[in-house]
Amino acid sequence: MKYVLVTGGVVSGLGKGVTASSLGVVLKACGLRVTSIKIDPYLNTDAGTMSPFEHGEVFVLDDGGEVHSVDLDLGNYERFLDVTLTRDNNITTGKIYQSVLEKERRGDYLGKTVQVVPHITDAIKNWIESVSVIPVDGKEGPADVCVIELGGTVGDIESMPFIEALRQLSFSVGQDNFCLIHVSLIPVLGVVGEQKTKPTQHSVRELRALGLTPHLLACRSAQPLLETTKEKLSQFCHVPVGNILNIHDVPNIWHIPLLLRNQNAHNSILKHLNLSKATPPDLQEWTKRAENFDSLTNSVIIAMVGKYVGLTDSYLSVVKTWVGGSNYMPSICALLHACIACSLKPSVNWIAASDLEDDSALLTPEAHATAWKTLKNAACVLVPGGFGDRGVKGMILAAKYARENNVPYLGICLGMQISVIEFARSVLGMERANSEEFDTQTADRVVIFMPEGSTTHMGSTMRLGSRRTLFQTPDCINAKLYHNSEYVDERHRHRYEVNPNMVDVLEEAGLKFVGRDESGKRMEILELPSHPFYVGVQFHPEFKSRPGRPSAPFLGLILAAIGQLEAHLSQHQDGS
Repeated sequence: MKYVLVTGGVVSGLGKGVTASSLGVVLKACGLRVTSIKIDPYLNTDAGTMSPFEHGEVFVLDDGGEVHSVDLDLGNYERFLDVTLTRDNNITTGKIYQSVLEKERRGDYLGKTVQVVPHITDAIKNWIESVSVIPVDGKEGPADVCVIELGGTVGDIESMPFIEALRQLSFSVGQDNFCLIHVSLIPVLGVVGEQKTKPTQHSVRELRALGLTPHLLACRSAQPLLETTKEKLSQFCHVPVGNILNIHDVPNIWHIPLLLRNQNAHNSILKHLNLSKATPPDLQEWTKRAENFDSLTNSVIIAMVGKYVGLTDSYLSVVKTWVGGSNYMPSICALLHACIACSLKPSVNWIAASDLEDDSALLTPEAHATAWKTLKNAACVLVPGGFGDRGVKGMILAAKYARENNVPYLGICLGMQISVIEFARSVLGMERANSEEFDTQTADRVVIFMPEGSTTHMGSTMRLGSRRTLFQTPDCINAKLYHNSEYVDERHRHRYEVNPNMVDVLEEAGLKFVGRDESGKRMEILELPSHPFYVGVQFHPEFKSRPGRPSAPFLGLILAAIGQLEAHLSQHQDGS
């Protein structure tokens, strides 16, 4: 196995994840099979209990693994490399210590004193070596290259055991099997206007003092690096000029693999790793994608009504590819993929759900007026997932507005439950209709706590990972959007579900549950046939959206927003 380690220095948030993903894209374009591992030095075993305000939306893998999306690195790896990763591809300090302590309790260490070195570092090395050989691309056998991203910044106390383990790993596998790429910042002082190399010099010095020497530097900057800057970096960081890569600001992140290829990053890596079987990189599809996005002029206005819009990393899956950060990132990326498929640029207008509520009209009238104006100017409405009752009244108002005014609506997870609550209140006349999550005493429980859930433990106790949804009829919008499939496998993350005892009443009133789980008792997809596009899904389709293969519900939302949904469905009736 060949290892490519990506570390970061000077400051956090430099884009190590995008750099690592892009390097993987270039190596894959050279005909190599690539897998990836993300190391997060925090003590949590996973991101399941982390606040979206602190770490962004949680990204869920097929096997139910939960990773944070402040940078959404595993999501980037899956989207960029088109692979399916597992929870073991994400290593945390919590996971490592938990595994070592479990061994200690079983007596596996035969009475020895358990220490950071060698027991913790050995556990890290063993984890990396065992996970790196697991195929993630659907093919047999291990990959050729494993790209490892070490989270945080070199010098952080919490990452020290990982640094030591990686130093040992580099020694044990040999220099021709281990390539280190250090991502650093080259700032420019406003007054002087000079590209400063000293921060990177200090960062490299710190890394070398810990026993690791970078073979390549990936320098982040606003503008392209000057040759004199590269020469200075080479002289003081002991890295050849040809191995100093510059990742300057670009219009969208799809340009990053092209930027690395144009600087022959692959040649430097392949030469160091002695990978002679690689071919010249074929990035025609990436080039076309990047250039097409830059040339788009028309846009569609999307209202995203969420709980965490104050910190845009919360919904990152839904937007990161072009804005660089959002709390709802997976959903943003899914919107991007869908819009590009329709030759549009997404224009996402964030609406804090609480600003739509009646109380806001009294407390913050200006924010209330702005929120409603933004909602009414949108071509479609998206209500993503979330937990807790804050902003729920505003989401219900947004769902009601979309339903009554024939505005295309997509509710994801909580967004689907919101649409059920709103329908029960407005159409069935159940004024107290609610979810047990928000009102445990309500008599009209249209959304209930799942029987198998835990009321005492929060971490990894939800319905997580890939689950099958069976379409109840082929004559529904979503079955057609999913290419007339009889079923679909999508990723879930929820504790609450539509009350199965309320389904018949809701369907008699016109709300149809066109997708259910394999038992037939758990509602997965709802549609309102009398509406152009009113869809709710209990799963998170954004997690499996890919460039060139947009998520079906998101594509349907955008097509409906621009009045092309019926034409698209008619064109694809043959299942193509």
